[in-house]
Amino acid sequence: MCVSPQGHRTHQLICASLLYPQLSSDDSLSARFKAQALIYPVLQALDFYTPSYQQNQAVPILYRPVMARFWLQYLGADSSLEPLLLANNHSSLDQPAIGADTRSRLDWTSLLSGERKKHFRPVLKETGSPGVVGEVPALVDVRAAPLLAEQGVLGKTPKAYVMTCEFDVLRDDGLMYAKRLQDAGVTVTSDHYDDGFHGCMVFAFLPMMSSVGHRSMNNFIHWLDQNL
Repeated sequence: MCVSPQGHRTHQLICASLLYPQLSSDDSLSARFKAQALIYPVLQALDFYTPSYQQNQAVPILYRPVMARFWLQYLGADSSLEPLLLANNHSSLDQPAIGADTRSRLDWTSLLSGERKKHFRPVLKETGSPGVVGEVPALVDVRAAPLLAEQGVLGKTPKAYVMTCEFDVLRDDGLMYAKRLQDAGVTVTSDHYDDGFHGCMVFAFLPMMSSVGHRSMNNFIHWLDQNL
């Protein structure tokens, strides 16, 4: 969700987080976004071995292989590439399109706390499938993967609300993005749920209401009330 003020009225625009880096650098816009809200967001497709991907790979409702499949469908890529993504062959060190600067922007060994890293180890291949990024260049396009945006670009984005859940393969995408926004000087509310799972907010109401669903919805609404 992005929120943009125009005159005396506030217009809410529902948009993908991929728009923030692009729009924040567009000096031709007469209106500026007031806030950004990301609910268990997906922000990168280069590392399918973050701690949350490893920890929650078989946790419903969003399984690790399904997330790789969704990425390929979203980018209009060949579904046969799924095993390469799941093995991190597409982001191996012999990929000329992925430089050190890009890798540093999703380096969870430095962006995540020890509490989240736990005992997990990075999976970074020396050699892989160097043609994948050439075949699917959107994998390194910040319009599809905002976590790869430069720090200066992130610093131009508005204050943020980032919700993450412990039992979600996407947990670390959100936590790393929140950390990078904070490092860029953006005001961030990082709302993490130790008992949360992907999609839990939809269980905020009867007949399938859960405690974490109810709490997450109420906290999000409270943030909106305080920041819009």
